[in-house]
Amino acid sequence: MTIDEEAPKGVTARLANSFGAEAARYDRTRPAYPGSLIDKLVAASPGTRVAEVGCGTGVLSRQLLAAGLDVVGVEHDERMAAFARTTGVDVEVAKFEAWDPAGREFDAVVAGQSWHWVDAEAGPVHAARVLRPGGVFVGLWHVFGTPEAIADAFVAAYDKVAPQMTHRVGHSYREAYDSYQAGCVRTADALVATGAFGAVEYWEAHWERDYTTAEYLDLMLTMSPMAMISPEQITELLDDVGVAIDALGGSFTTRYSTLAVAVTRN
Repeated sequence: MTIDEEAPKGVTARLANSFGAEAARYDRTRPAYPGSLIDKLVAASPGTRVAEVGCGTGVLSRQLLAAGLDVVGVEHDERMAAFARTTGVDVEVAKFEAWDPAGREFDAVVAGQSWHWVDAEAGPVHAARVLRPGGVFVGLWHVFGTPEAIADAFVAAYDKVAPQMTHRVGHSYREAYDSYQAGCVRTADALVATGAFGAVEYWEAHWERDYTTAEYLDLMLTMSPMAMISPEQITELLDDVGVAIDALGGSFTTRYSTLAVAVTRN
């Protein structure tokens, strides 16, 4: 799902709750964040106290901890939170909008691949409450593009197995990039509209990752559209995409961009 797609609330909740069932798979397949952006985040934060919104299994939290920050994860899914705790992340279970920071103020509020699950009105207001003056909100999203043959096979497989879902996956890298870039702008606009935020910066980093057939199929099982189709459809979908990757030699290189928006609290 791209950042600008809106789903009915019931569907959104179903998708948001789907990741915990695959917590270990999610943790091993979802990519970490480029070091250059971690460095920017650390430099932008006026102190070490960080709240991570929707920390999931702790992929980003662990990077921030390694960079010397003091991180509290906020995660609504008990299963994801439990996994993150096994990796050394301090997690409090709540939806961010309803989370009680118990009087604490933070130097940074960070959301990696998660802010689009937060209520568009309540989220920015609560971020302002949680942040100290001069603190920074940073939202990050990964955009990736597979080689054309894989992308075509992916869309064709959904078109055959679950045509009602094709509109959620049939995006080129350029379309996805533009969508997430526009989402970063909307995120900044929503924060600034609260009257509590000022300066805005946009960051990005570009990188590549290699996948074998097995690795990519493993990643596919963590994608949100999988929560909306049957086990039989999933099996057929994976078979079709696997055949396409094997036809390319059993591996390929994916182009990634990580986009980020940083907005400073007044």
